[in-house]
Amino acid sequence: MSGGRRAGKGAGDAGGGRRTGAGQGAGSAGAGDAGRAGPAATVEEALKALYGNDDRALDTAASLLAADPSADAELSRRGEEFVRSLWARGWQPADLVRMARRELSDEHVRLLSGIVRAETARYERLPHRWGAQLDALDQDVWTADRFSYATGVLELYRLLVRLPRLDAVGPVPGEPLPPPVAGEPRTLSKIRALLAKAEATTYAEEAEALTAKAQELMARHSLDEASLAAGAPSPETPGAIRIGVDAPYEQAKAILLDAVATANHCRAVWNEGLGFSTVVGFEADLDPVELLYTSLLVQGTAAMTRAEAEQRAGGRKRTKSFRQSFFLAYANRLGARLSATSRRVAAEAPTLLPALATREVAVTTRTDELFPETRTSRVRAAWDEAGWSHGTSAADRAGLGAPPRGEIRS
Repeated sequence: MSGGRRAGKGAGDAGGGRRTGAGQGAGSAGAGDAGRAGPAATVEEALKALYGNDDRALDTAASLLAADPSADAELSRRGEEFVRSLWARGWQPADLVRMARRELSDEHVRLLSGIVRAETARYERLPHRWGAQLDALDQDVWTADRFSYATGVLELYRLLVRLPRLDAVGPVPGEPLPPPVAGEPRTLSKIRALLAKAEATTYAEEAEALTAKAQELMARHSLDEASLAAGAPSPETPGAIRIGVDAPYEQAKAILLDAVATANHCRAVWNEGLGFSTVVGFEADLDPVELLYTSLLVQGTAAMTRAEAEQRAGGRKRTKSFRQSFFLAYANRLGARLSATSRRVAAEAPTLLPALATREVAVTTRTDELFPETRTSRVRAAWDEAGWSHGTSAADRAGLGAPPRGEIRS
């Protein structure tokens, strides 16, 4: 993603006086050309700057656009076109927002959100999970002078045209979709409610009980699905979702997600460069995995903040190694406890173990199809004994971790 990072730096570098001066000089020359060529030709000429690394060319292109208001509609149309092409290349709204936030600025995220909303409004129905992603888009509109706005648009477009193809994890807008399902499954609603209470409580014992109950519900839900499949085999095959794994301490977070996925009959593959993990599993397991991972991350962050406060009260400054060790211990410890809960629930219905095993083989096969070149990486991190101890304790209080050293697939 070096191209994306260059785009981000371009946004920052372009904010100085040099860019304004260059833009004013280029604008006077470009205005006459724009008038003669028409808006489509103006935009086409400006977009040539997307494919190079020269910020001066981007300044000149922004000046050209700023001088020709009649090109605005065509510029917006081309943005929707870029986004539409990314749907066909495996990207989803949340993926694009994640990349814009990683590589550019809040202004670019607002620009992108507007383009995505405009593009997706043209479809009568959208794929499952897209609704929640669209609801999460930034609703604020970025306003600026014409030159600054044109520069921001071009910086965003430069990032979009450099994004690689991804493996599809669902249908593309415009493709035939299965019938819509009204509401969410009752079990998922119960899991969501339990985890919300666990995040809200200030009592560690209550959070432990609530989180443990949520994992038990997840395990029983998966068992029920396996029972249905064993009784009446269906053509359902494993699907996949992408979940953001953001800095800092992304290695530990990827281990935590892998632990949650593994305990719930899914597989997680981490893409460090693009900042997400792909979780592969049967549909009934995917949403609960995302819910539990998100909740445990919230609970872990809160526990780390409390542990740091204790450290400061004892006269010790907080350190990066403390936080990193905390999250690694938290993820590792939780993995073992999550898996233990799943095994205990599965043992209550031994006749369903073959069905569970069949589903897990299907998930592994699908993961290997999607990611034939994954590798297992051993995490190397700065060691802090106090951080590790606090992280282990926090995982125990969460009620639900893995071997002493985590391993992840990337």
